[in-house]
Amino acid sequence: MTMIEIRPEARDTAGVIAPPPLLLVAVIVLGLLLDWLLPAYVLTVLLTLPARIVIAVVLMSAAAWLSISAVRGFRSAGTNPEPWKPSTALVTDGIFGRLRNPMYVGGTLLLAGLAILLASDWMLVMTIVFVPVIHFGVVKREERYLTAKFGDAYRRYLETVPRYGWPF
Repeated sequence: MTMIEIRPEARDTAGVIAPPPLLLVAVIVLGLLLDWLLPAYVLTVLLTLPARIVIAVVLMSAAAWLSISAVRGFRSAGTNPEPWKPSTALVTDGIFGRLRNPMYVGGTLLLAGLAILLASDWMLVMTIVFVPVIHFGVVKREERYLTAKFGDAYRRYLETVPRYGWPF
């Protein structure tokens, strides 16, 4: 009897740990659950409601602008914005000419804004946890995938555009 090993073809995706929108929802749900179980009231004490509203509007507006700009860039290039789907084009202009991951920066700002608006101390803490999860579980995997797929063009992009918008 001869054994034949069947190997699945390599998938044309980044292999992210989970869809980033699902990670965002997990942060919100877990943060609110922890607020209910272990309320801390730090944001309620530190910031008045009007101050929380102003801060939240600024953060969430920036989040919306970054995310919408990114999706438009992906769509105009004819590629998928979802990292669990294949990338068909390398987008390096528009918002992507300033930072490589505007959707993840936007997601982080959205979480921080929502946490401040709702005075959700635990959601703000979970947002801090969200950052390395996105970095190692999504961004680094995307970078490996895009380097393998687009080669030198992507390597040049890595050298010239900061990952999150700041130069270090």
